[in-house]
Amino acid sequence: MKDKKELLVDGYIASYDEKIRQRLQAIRAVIRETTPEAVEQISYGLIGYKLRGKPLVYFGGFANHIGFYATPNGHEAFKKEFALYKQGKGSVQFPHEQPLPLELVKRVVEYRVKEIAG
Repeated sequence: MKDKKELLVDGYIASYDEKIRQRLQAIRAVIRETTPEAVEQISYGLIGYKLRGKPLVYFGGFANHIGFYATPNGHEAFKKEFALYKQGKGSVQFPHEQPLPLELVKRVVEYRVKEIAG
């Protein structure tokens, strides 16, 4: 049985149209496969993951892109790869008209796991 936090994330994803929903589910699957022990929740209006009580990554759906947030240091570590995408402070935008860089997402999550582990 799903817990309350997981149901909230399911509801968040379900609120989008099919195209965006599939993209959100793809990123969710990568994160969950890479870090099954991470706690999933809605935070700051986004889908967020914490590991050992510390932020791992966040992502969310928007009209024209998926926003991905690898705070606090994932963006600096992947500056070159993220340069291909529009960025904001601590965020990167994966446009809906382009394939999702799921392998990059996986590497960022793995990096954040190592950072949290110390």
